[in-house]
Amino acid sequence: MTAPAPAAGGRTLAHPAPEDIRLEDVLHALSDPLRLGIVRDLAGGRGELACSDFDVPVTKSTTTHHFRVLREAGVIRQVYRGTAKMNGLRRDDLDALFPGLLDSLLAAAARQEERRAHD
Repeated sequence: MTAPAPAAGGRTLAHPAPEDIRLEDVLHALSDPLRLGIVRDLAGGRGELACSDFDVPVTKSTTTHHFRVLREAGVIRQVYRGTAKMNGLRRDDLDALFPGLLDSLLAAAARQEERRAHD
């Protein structure tokens, strides 16, 4: 685990170093539909998003849990900017470690959503 990056107000969050990101942790993190939806939103190209930018149908504590799972798996990076916790996809790290995995999973999720919309 890398040393946490310093944050505003002294708050820091630990993230795994790229060499510590494991495929099974990434797949576990992305196996939950809510977490996969968060990653799909982040992959949409709008840059970093605050936790409050996500429309998730669960309590704040459950949302916090889902973001922590994604962060600890190495899928997202979270940093404090003022009072907001900002989230960014670690696409470069994931693409370097597992070429094509993220794009394949996102494409499969989009196809699944399309199928469900037609049912």
